[in-house]
Amino acid sequence: MTVINTSGHSPLNILIVDDTPANLKVLSDMLKDFNFKVRPVPSGKLALHAAEKEPPDLIILDIMMPEMDGYEVCRRLKENEKLKEIPVIFISALNETKDIVKGFIAGGTDYITKPFQIEEVKARVDMHLKVHFLQLELQKNAIKLQELNAMKDRFFSIIAHDLKNPLSGIAGVSAMMMKQSQTMKEEKKNQLIQMIHESAQNSFNLLENLLLWARSQKDELKFNPVTLDLSKMIHDCTAFLENMAQHKHIELLHELKESCNAVADYDMILTVIRNLISNAIKFTEPNGTITISCEESADSMILSVKDSGIGMQPEDLEKLFNLDTVSKIGTSKEKGSGLGLVLCKEFVEKNGGKIWVNSEFQKGSEFFFSLPK
Repeated sequence: MTVINTSGHSPLNILIVDDTPANLKVLSDMLKDFNFKVRPVPSGKLALHAAEKEPPDLIILDIMMPEMDGYEVCRRLKENEKLKEIPVIFISALNETKDIVKGFIAGGTDYITKPFQIEEVKARVDMHLKVHFLQLELQKNAIKLQELNAMKDRFFSIIAHDLKNPLSGIAGVSAMMMKQSQTMKEEKKNQLIQMIHESAQNSFNLLENLLLWARSQKDELKFNPVTLDLSKMIHDCTAFLENMAQHKHIELLHELKESCNAVADYDMILTVIRNLISNAIKFTEPNGTITISCEESADSMILSVKDSGIGMQPEDLEKLFNLDTVSKIGTSKEKGSGLGLVLCKEFVEKNGGKIWVNSEFQKGSEFFFSLPK
């Protein structure tokens, strides 16, 4: 008979509890021959301590012990959030139906009567370990399914609201211009054109983030690390976002070295830089400043985007990179999905870097991310 190790570590860990040394030795020797890690303990009190210190994969538990019997030990195990899922097999000379039922009521998963047969113990241990790990796998899959459903709901929410609103704005403003084009003053036309441009740009950025995120969840994004000129990438991104910054009279400043190179995927890091700068513009008051810099550490290049914006409260920082976080409205009523920062974290970490932020409410934020040199 072969026990399948599905716990993710080797060998499987079994705690044996019996106040009779001979029984401990027989069970321990038997299970060691079966390639288990065996921990024998002679009392219920020591069993609880040993299980708390290093939770086993399964417990074989005697009932008739001094100070604390097996029923009480099992009840305490099942009251412990950390230990309650561990299967417990009672092994006892008590063989009346009422004793067996009492063991199951206490939380046991099986009951073996003494004198026991070695093959029977092995077979039951094998079976309960398999069942236990299948249950754990089902729980993990259930949690993963809940997370996927939450992601799906968030995805459709973004499409329904954050993408619909700017497109509705474009349609409304353009319809008004068509109706009033003959009588509308040039200054008013320019203002409306600027509104259409910004809405279109925001829609494009959001749609691009949505598509990238969807592809990343399906593992469809190709990962192609190359040597990047980060200074050039930053200049290209700021040129693309210059109109958005100028509309709010925000100054984009660079503090970049001539040589600012890293090894990473070009498209992913371009997305990170674009999202961080556009976010800084969104949350900076008109006439503010944004500074993009690049510094070198021992083994990394560290980029930062610092703004003089509205900053964040400590409780907002804790959930900043979560998909279920609702994005706040910008200083000029700009809307967003919160998806950009989720992508930033995912892409930076995929490239072997880290992302973090320092922020002070009403004084501004500074986002950092590192990449391998």
